[in-house]
Amino acid sequence: MENAVFSNGTKQKKSGTIINDNFLLQNETAKLLYHDFAKDMPIIDYHNHLPPDQIAANKKFDSITEIWLKGDHYKWRAMRGLAVNEKFITGNDTTDEEKFMAWATCFPDTIRNPLFHWSQLELKNSFGIDEYLNKDNAIKIYNHCNEILKQDTHSTQGILNSYQVEMVGTTDDPCDDLVYHKKIKADNIGIDVLPSFRPDKIFNIGNREAFITYFHQLEKAADMSITTFAQLLEALEKRMDYFHENGARISDHGLTKMPDQFEMNTALEKEFELFIQGSNATSFSAPGNFAGAVLLALCKMYHNRGWVQQFHLGPLRNTNSRLLSLLGADAGVDTIGDFSQASSLANFLNALEKEGQLAKTILYNINPADNDVFAAMCYNFNDGITKGKVQYGSGWWFLDQKDGIEKQLNALSNMGTVSTFVGMLTDSRSFLSYSRHEYFRRVLCNLFGDEMEKGLLPDDTKWIGNIVQNICYHNAKEYFNF
Repeated sequence: MENAVFSNGTKQKKSGTIINDNFLLQNETAKLLYHDFAKDMPIIDYHNHLPPDQIAANKKFDSITEIWLKGDHYKWRAMRGLAVNEKFITGNDTTDEEKFMAWATCFPDTIRNPLFHWSQLELKNSFGIDEYLNKDNAIKIYNHCNEILKQDTHSTQGILNSYQVEMVGTTDDPCDDLVYHKKIKADNIGIDVLPSFRPDKIFNIGNREAFITYFHQLEKAADMSITTFAQLLEALEKRMDYFHENGARISDHGLTKMPDQFEMNTALEKEFELFIQGSNATSFSAPGNFAGAVLLALCKMYHNRGWVQQFHLGPLRNTNSRLLSLLGADAGVDTIGDFSQASSLANFLNALEKEGQLAKTILYNINPADNDVFAAMCYNFNDGITKGKVQYGSGWWFLDQKDGIEKQLNALSNMGTVSTFVGMLTDSRSFLSYSRHEYFRRVLCNLFGDEMEKGLLPDDTKWIGNIVQNICYHNAKEYFNF
């Protein structure tokens, strides 16, 4: 955005925001790469947390608050830090308008947080708003957005189509009946909405009450009684087959770190049988062995079916017990963990590789200190058969902003081959977050364009432009083989 210079030397900004055609594109080559190669590529969003029931119903949202603020941990964290009362964040006794006003009032103070870029990008792309949100224009913007949300273009399916989303990979529990995925497929909406297998709850044997509750849900979903460890794996495999029949080709796992132990001996299997039968034991003696053995078995099943397995590693969750008690999990009080990752990750991947049962794998870290560790680890386990078989995944959670994206791309480039990268994902619960794919593409093109203009990369826009298109779309299309 240009500035007008006055005789006294001061500058006055023109109207409009920094979100223009060349946002984040800081050189001419970057502009060419983005506008001619990246901008119009379709989106394969292979990992997100969008609710499939809302897609199936082609839901329209009652307000901008519902689609934009509800469930958004990023905004919640910022608002708490800017002294917004919790009732205006997650409270049940405040209106959507009051919550929006609270966010608008504090929004200017998010400057330099990625929320400032993301939010303005979302307002402009989805609602045509080219002015900075603040307390003075909040009601006008609130009413404007609410009117637009009534239109068919802003239903869930309408939004997905407007962003050229080709595939949506939801995150689903093994016990899910996938009824909404079936409806979406039957309705032939023109977008593939496919389930992903997320078995995290079955690893939580350290919490007896939660584990037993979930264990019985699994029995019901698999339509079988589970009395042994082998039958537990059988039930999980039945659910995996069900997911496969309904289009699943991806699994996902959210862990602090990979298991250090992954064997269940005879004694542990007997203990497990007594544990699920209601013995007096209040805890299982080796929860790490149990989780590791289940995960290892699952990973072999993924390999047999040609799936891609994802591992999101490193968060320290639910650190604020007061908010956890008040709001439950996913309250915006998770953080970056400083767990040791390399040894256990190498041992686990090697246990699969040495048996020839390592599936395509994507590794994500949350601690930026682990960037090079994860990027280097991937290239220990590529097989010379599948291009980019073990991937260093995109910047995730606390790392999916400009700085984090650039560091991920640099680590991948330094330790491996960025040309095989399967690109960005939203990992979001918001339909408006598809602007993050644009954000990523702009950062990507600026990074390549800058090095081309500095003479660090060939000044060949067709060559580099094709690599950019592969990272934005074609690599994922080939890798996942939906």
